[in-house]
Amino acid sequence: MQLAERTWPELGEYVAEESVAVVPLGSTEQHGPHLPLATDHLIAEALASEAADRAGFLRTPPVRIGVSEHHRQFHGTMWVDPGAFRDYVESLTRNLTYHGVDRVVYVNAHGGNVQHLREVGRRLRRDRTAYAIEWMWDESIPDLVFDSFAHNGPHGGPKETAMIQHIAPELVREGKLASARDGGVVDLSAAPTQQFGARTYYDSADNSPNGVFGDQTEATAEIGAELFEAATEQLVNLLEWLDGQPFEDLMPKPHVDPQPGSGRSTSR
Repeated sequence: MQLAERTWPELGEYVAEESVAVVPLGSTEQHGPHLPLATDHLIAEALASEAADRAGFLRTPPVRIGVSEHHRQFHGTMWVDPGAFRDYVESLTRNLTYHGVDRVVYVNAHGGNVQHLREVGRRLRRDRTAYAIEWMWDESIPDLVFDSFAHNGPHGGPKETAMIQHIAPELVREGKLASARDGGVVDLSAAPTQQFGARTYYDSADNSPNGVFGDQTEATAEIGAELFEAATEQLVNLLEWLDGQPFEDLMPKPHVDPQPGSGRSTSR
């Protein structure tokens, strides 16, 4: 059920019965010479839509620009400051709670958003407004992702390439897969990313000349379809689990025992 396609009476009927919403988030940033800048938000939107439809929950419009300044040297990348991103997502979520939603899953497909979505969820839970959690597709099926590729990569690699081959094949520059591999870093451990236990990089351009990692030629639409189905199943399971939890059980505990003034012995 997509919020933007419904009328307000229909949404009133939804929140009279349900309290779960799905919010897709991604980025608009470089994904090498073979994938579109839309890669992350396309994946998030497709997974959120499929899972919401299967489970019967509400899906909001997407957040398509995220925390991506570390890709800024590559043409076309867009980003917002972390604080602005957190405040925007928090405000959007509080808007949902005004209409009767008190559980939100952030369907996220961009690593740069993770810590900020976690912070937003922490804020909302702390004041008991809502329970909002971040979900990232590849982290829900790590074994399948690992087993599918000999040389995976955290950005613009075969896992994301396969997903876009499945979701939007017309946007993949198939003739650029070999050059993406040869112009990037196939094995991340070969990149000069650490010295004596310290991370020495801040930007994607510090690690990869063309901004991507892994062997993109390993990707196929068939693998993408398998990844998509497995991740969707995990997301549906999460939504159904969340829907079944008493709201109070999702909220923070008031204190751990023993509490000061409880009458219990505090001898030292």
